[in-house]
Amino acid sequence: MTTTCGGTFIFSSSKIEKQRQESQFHFLTIPILKNRVSKVFSLYVAVSYVLFATLQSIAFTETFGLVIVLTNLIMFILIAVFWFWESLAMKNDFSTPVLTPSTLWVIPFTFLAFWYPLNTTTMIPDLNPLGIVANEAGLTFCMMTPVYLAILIIYFPNVNIATLRVTSIIGLIIGFYNFLLNFVWYSELLFWNGVFHIPLIILAIFAFTISYRKVNN
Repeated sequence: MTTTCGGTFIFSSSKIEKQRQESQFHFLTIPILKNRVSKVFSLYVAVSYVLFATLQSIAFTETFGLVIVLTNLIMFILIAVFWFWESLAMKNDFSTPVLTPSTLWVIPFTFLAFWYPLNTTTMIPDLNPLGIVANEAGLTFCMMTPVYLAILIIYFPNVNIATLRVTSIIGLIIGFYNFLLNFVWYSELLFWNGVFHIPLIILAIFAFTISYRKVNN
């Protein structure tokens, strides 16, 4: 059982590893295969959010037993719906990334989120580089959403604006909640967890902002 991103969920280490390997595969193939993997990538992201919804919105507590965080469940499923729609609409164009300072700055934040160098037992940083290929971030909304947003940012404006906007605004809502959880309510225990949630907040704000830049243009 693991607690992170404000939710408690149960899954096996083999499932974590499989999800992480699949994530790495899809991220690495986008620059190479470009639009040939666009549909597969969108379906993968959509399924990921369904998993986030089912695994991170359910908690088992000693006091109340089974608890379902309905708001999170609805928001995560909503994002999944938009990514499923994108797999049909095919509005994302991965043919040419925009590699400029206005987009490349997201890479360090994306790397930090994907690495998630935190020992979730002690809640202190664990800088073991093996965490890049084997940690719990692969099945968490808060660590994977910055990665998905970063990909859309790097290919902006040739992306599905509605999907970008919905993913970013919900990411911002969850990020704000986690900011309070980690830095205000339980800062002594969860401070470092909050630090590693910063990429979610920053990238969500930026992605939501640029989603309107396209409309204005």
